Amino acid sequence: MKILLVSDVEEPALWDYYRPGRLKEYDMILSAGDLKAEYLSFLVTMANVPVLYVHGNHNTSYDRFPPEGCDCIEDKLVTYKGLRILGLGGSAVYSGGPHQYTERQMARRIRRLNRAVKKAHGVDIVLTHCPPKGLGDADDYAHRGFESFLPMLDRWKPKVLVHGHVHLRYGIPRELSYNGTRIINASGRFVLEMDAESAQ
Repeated sequence: MKILLVSDVEEPALWDYYRPGRLKEYDMILSAGDLKAEYLSFLVTMANVPVLYVHGNHNTSYDRFPPEGCDCIEDKLVTYKGLRILGLGGSAVYSGGPHQYTERQMARRIRRLNRAVKKAHGVDIVLTHCPPKGLGDADDYAHRGFESFLPMLDRWKPKVLVHGHVHLRYGIPRELSYNGTRIINASGRFVLEMDAESAQ
């Protein structure tokens, strides 16, 4: 399965300079947040495949004007063509806005998903906005990662964690690895290929 990962930066080649057929190779699109609703609505229309998303810390208008035709998977585990995908959007608290969480709040969200993960016999992809602490985050207060993601990865052992929030121009690596999990920064766009049968 070929999955287009997007986050934070609208790609001109996929929007302003889009050419028909450019998205035909993808089976699914995952958004890790902080993209315009109109952008995701355009992608789902042109690609004609599911677009699953979580909120970024700047997606304050999604509650009133969500991306049309796309599916929010916040605090959910969904299965598509055999892939089990779980969503945990938002960033660490830095300004008190919506979609910002303390460590305690994020840990509570994770605990509430334990039953769904157990029922699904695991999870293949965790889609977040914020990276785990020390794994692709930045030094400034607004872009620090969640420490609560580390025991989550230890317990659930997903194949992939996809995040955004920290732009690549900050000098952050596109990919990292943690205890068998690929950590992918989806800033802009990235193509992920996964075999659903081997993922489980």
